[in-house]
Amino acid sequence: MPGGAERVLRRRIGSVKNTKKITRAMELIAATRVARAQQRAKAARPYSEQLTSVIENLAAGGAEVDHPLLRQVEKVETVAFVICAGDRGLAGPYNAQVLRTAEREIQALRAEGGDYRILAVGRKVHDYFAFRNYRIDSDYAGFTDNPTFDDAVAIAHRVRELFDSGDVDQVELIYTEFVSLGTQRAVVRRFLPLEPISVVSGSGDAAALAGFSFEPSAEGVLQDLLPRYVEARLFTALLDAAASEHANRQRAMKAATDNAEELIVKLSRAMNRARQEAITTEIMEIVGGAEALGADSGSSEEPNLEEMLLATGWSAT
Repeated sequence: MPGGAERVLRRRIGSVKNTKKITRAMELIAATRVARAQQRAKAARPYSEQLTSVIENLAAGGAEVDHPLLRQVEKVETVAFVICAGDRGLAGPYNAQVLRTAEREIQALRAEGGDYRILAVGRKVHDYFAFRNYRIDSDYAGFTDNPTFDDAVAIAHRVRELFDSGDVDQVELIYTEFVSLGTQRAVVRRFLPLEPISVVSGSGDAAALAGFSFEPSAEGVLQDLLPRYVEARLFTALLDAAASEHANRQRAMKAATDNAEELIVKLSRAMNRARQEAITTEIMEIVGGAEALGADSGSSEEPNLEEMLLATGWSAT
């Protein structure tokens, strides 16, 4: 049927246009959310920096503590991996980069005879490693695109349980670091144990706390600040990961919208060609029929093509 291809193409164009509307809306939403996530990360940074500065200054002033978070081992046998990815897809390579990086780290550890624990932050992390029969210690989901400090505290609590009990010797944090709107990279950072106080003291300024008195003592304050430092670091990583997810989703949806626009143009051209071919076929059939009628009547008079077209009900419009 001459018009069959045209109808199929028209339906496909309508479908692509609907998809384009969805991807465009998702692009705009992601653009709004990435700006908000950047603001949250920027607002949380002064707290983390000030907390780090106080710990460094206390250490430089001579405060020393024997805290479980500072426990060092000679040989690392078991490592906990806190892997932060997303709950949803449609974010370009965002999830895949983190998951591949984490799997390489785990495989390298196993090749050296070590054991692992996985703390999955995001449904994609849980689904990926569960499908591949990796052991998952705990998983957290439902907040990756908008994490709160309470979410960071909950994860940090489980991390501390594993580390304080000696079940793991080291904790690695794997997430996507937000550099700029155009650049995000998957990174692996040592999370625990914390740097020894002797190392931290080299970055501090003992004179900065000269006018302060501490109750019950500087060591007691440092003892209480170390867990808060762990929570702040984790919260900063979650905010970075959220901003990276939105930035990747914005780029992915923009690319999808552009591809949909290109496909609509190609399908429109194909539909116009199909329509022109159908019109040409109808004209050839009419002309052929007119010639056949002229031959049957034996008339030498040339058939009027325009009259024949009007008689058959065909119109150029």
